[in-house]
This record gives sequence, structure tokens and C-alpha cells, in this order.
Amino acid sequence: MALRVMAIGAGLARVRWVSVAALVLVACLGYSGQAAIRAIIDHLPAKPAQQARGYEAQDHFPGAALLYAEDDGTPAIPAPAPAPGATGTAPLPALPAFAAALPIDTSIRPAQPFSMAGASALDYGRALDCLASAIYYEAASEPDAGQRAVAQVVLNRVRHPAFPNTVCGVVYQGSERAGCQFSFACDGAMARVPSRAGWARALRTAGLMLGGVTEPSVGEATHYHTFAVTPAWNRQMVMTAAIGAHFFHRWQGFWGTPAAFTQRYRGAEPLPGPHARLNAPAILAATTAPPAPAIAPTPLAQIQPAYAQSGTPIAAATENHLPDSQILDKWKDSGKPLR
Repeated sequence: MALRVMAIGAGLARVRWVSVAALVLVACLGYSGQAAIRAIIDHLPAKPAQQARGYEAQDHFPGAALLYAEDDGTPAIPAPAPAPGATGTAPLPALPAFAAALPIDTSIRPAQPFSMAGASALDYGRALDCLASAIYYEAASEPDAGQRAVAQVVLNRVRHPAFPNTVCGVVYQGSERAGCQFSFACDGAMARVPSRAGWARALRTAGLMLGGVTEPSVGEATHYHTFAVTPAWNRQMVMTAAIGAHFFHRWQGFWGTPAAFTQRYRGAEPLPGPHARLNAPAILAATTAPPAPAIAPTPLAQIQPAYAQSGTPIAAATENHLPDSQILDKWKDSGKPLR
């Protein structure tokens, strides 16, 4: 019995040593294989460096306004875009006669809820896309209040007579002249594909704002800029709030009061995205080009005789040239009704 136990123990010991030896051999082979693969990779010819394109090369995406310049060197209509993180300015209309008698208003009152009642499904879809783009590219990393504030500025502009009366028109205003009101529409930022979570959040905020939610802290603000820039126009405006990384402003005097926001939303949203660039020289050339010369008809003498009478009608045939009927006499009346 003792001898049998000793034999079994010796056998187990041999199995352990064989297993250890096999593991060592596998490890050595794996290391040798990795070394061989590494040596092969080191001796492969180096790939040529790829030329940076698109946003990586600081180019603007194909729809951006700054890429609308013609290949012939035609300069864009000068209208500088705002600094990143800032809105642009717009000329104000003439002041109404009654506004001069109004007292100076320095208060900050919440904007009225935005309404898209009566808008078509197409208009709502385009407005949602444009507003979400402005929220995402201008305030993707902002808190919820910061995103609502940016959307409030867009919707405030829709109702102000100094701006277009559509959401997409406001968001991409100036892109046709390479002078966007919102910097993201001109600086190539839209070449970055939005993150799924960030875009879903921007869409949710846009839907709430189009549905009547407001951000009362910014009041009737129509402008904003980040802490990193100090545009010259902010000295002529009233700051209404500081949320996240943005300062929000409204105009001084009548144009910054609720009485000025009389423009009504009328739908007819343009396509989402930067507008087609206006090329004034090309348009002027097209309107002043001389008319095309009239093409004289071909003289009859130059027309070949075989085609000279090709337009005359053919006389009606008087003779019957149809082949004889192959139907048997007993079947000729088969289609007639019975009497």
C-alpha cells in the first residue's frame, strides 16, 4: 500500500513538472513570436504623412460662409464675423416717434414665451434643428440655464425688428456675406460631428424653448459673449445676466424694452445651415449681360428637296389596302348580341 502511494505521488510530481515545462515553453514561444512580429513591423516602409484636411487643417466645412469665395479671387463682401463665443451686431431700425417720450427703462423683465402655434411640421422641424445647432455649438458644455439663455437670445431676436423673423434666419444671419451673427456658423465649428448625448441634450432644450419655456434671468437680451472676449459693443448695452461662461446684454433705451419686441413669427423657415453666399459682381454681370443674338431661320433654298415638304400633311388614303380577313364565315358574327 505504501509503495502504491509513493508511486502515485511520484506520478503527480512528474505531471506538475511537465505542466510547468509546457507553460515555460509556451511563454518563450509567445515572446519569440512577438519579437518576430515587432522586427517585421520595424522593417516595414514608413507610411507617407497624410495631409490634414477639413477642420484638422483649420479649413472651413463646405457649407461655411468663408468658403463661398469664388476660385477667381473675388473677395467676399467685407463683414467680419464675431469672435468665437460671441454674437454679432445688427443695425437698428429708425426709432418710433413715441419712443422719445418714454422714460429710461433699466429693468430686466422676462421675455414672453415663444409660440409656434399654427406653424407647419416642416417649419417646426427646421426651427428645432437650427436652434439645437446654436445651443450645441455655442453652449454644449454650459449648464441647463446657460443653454436656455443662448436659446432665449435666438428667440428674442426672432421677435425683434432688427433681425429676421425666423429661427433659422436668425441663427445663420450674415453667412451669405461671410459675416455671421453667431460665430459657429462661419468659423468651421460645424465640421465637428456632435456627440450623441450632447446633441440629444441640445434638442431637448430647443424643444422646450420652442414650446414656451423661457429663461427669465436674461430678460430681453439679444447679445452675449464669453469671458474670453470683450467686444466693443458691450459698452453701449445693458448687461442682464452672467450664466456659465457668457455675459448677456440687451440694447439701451427703447430697443431693449419689451415694447420693441413686436415682430411676429410667420414661419417659412429657410433650410438649416449657412446661406448661399451673395456674389455681388457675378449677380451684376448676369443682370447687365447683352441679350443673346436671335437665330435667323434657314433659307428654303438651302433645304434638301427630300426634306422640303416634310411639314405638309399627307393626303388621306382612299383605297382599302388592308389584308383579307382570315376569320371563317361561321365565326364572323360571334361578337354580335343575340336577338
